[in-house]
Amino acid sequence: MSSRQPHVQRRRPSLKRWLYRSRRPHLTARAVNRMWAAVGASRLAPKGVVTLEVTGRKSGRVFSLPLVMVTVADERYLVSMLGEDAQWVRTVRATGGRAVLHRGGRDAVRLEEVPVEERAAILKEYLRAAPGARPHFTVDRDAPLAEFARIAPAYPTFRLRPVRDTADAPTSAADAAPSAAET
Repeated sequence: MSSRQPHVQRRRPSLKRWLYRSRRPHLTARAVNRMWAAVGASRLAPKGVVTLEVTGRKSGRVFSLPLVMVTVADERYLVSMLGEDAQWVRTVRATGGRAVLHRGGRDAVRLEEVPVEERAAILKEYLRAAPGARPHFTVDRDAPLAEFARIAPAYPTFRLRPVRDTADAPTSAADAAPSAAET
């Protein structure tokens, strides 16, 4: 009989973990991310792959990164597979959630952080849809919701809201950055 818990994923070395050692993308990962960002912005992307465009909170530069979007109960969500320390999470929080989403077109969106107690089902669906994220999670994709609820505080999750008011809609991620008056 094994002492291992049935739904806890074992941490084992993998290429995906190596690409994000120190929980940040290294040179190879950044190159792969640029390629996937281009694919995610096109109509050729696999289901769920999107490109999020945000303006750097310090540099003011526009950054594009590939993410996997999941839909749960007719709501769209983005999850940070690297947790709280992901730069895009910090940037989204600093800009009040304003960003641009690309997938064959461009949509101005506002990202609203999901409360921790509502994340379990979203995280479970995310692991099903994003096989590349699995090495970064400590639970198996088939684990019960209670296990996902336990790890939920470690994985920021954002609900996508379309920006309907054209006066509020950024024309690029640079426009999505807060003005000096807002900060």
